[in-house]
Amino acid sequence: MSGEAAGSGGAAKPGAQEVRAASPHQLLQPEGWSAPLGYANGVAGRGRAVFVAGQVGWNPQSEIFASDDLAAQVEQALRNVVAVLRTGGALPHHLVRLTWYITDGDAYIESRAAIGAAYRAVVGRHFPAMSVVVVESLLEPRAKVEIEATALVPE
Repeated sequence: MSGEAAGSGGAAKPGAQEVRAASPHQLLQPEGWSAPLGYANGVAGRGRAVFVAGQVGWNPQSEIFASDDLAAQVEQALRNVVAVLRTGGALPHHLVRLTWYITDGDAYIESRAAIGAAYRAVVGRHFPAMSVVVVESLLEPRAKVEIEATALVPE
């Protein structure tokens, strides 16, 4: 994931759910490597695993997209991820892995600040291992992003 992506710049929006919850997991940073910004190189932990299927940026009840803006879809997709986590007894700071599938790499780069703000508003300042993959399209025609998640709830 780009060093500036999800965690770049500025403070969390007021009311962010988990603004700076300490991770219950060990962040893995090889000696001598540059520190990542907005993600972790690796995470180790023990606990009950919660796996979240790919979530797109639509209203999950109506299955309607409120916006075609990438950052707005990222925020809604993350809200959908967090809703599933909570149903499984997990919180955003339990996240150990996020995989983002996006349809436009240039739009992602151009929207980094807004995406970072959306991320911090929903997840806070917790940055698990992340990957961003550019794909030709997603199953839902209006979807610009789909996010899968894995969380470990400590035993």
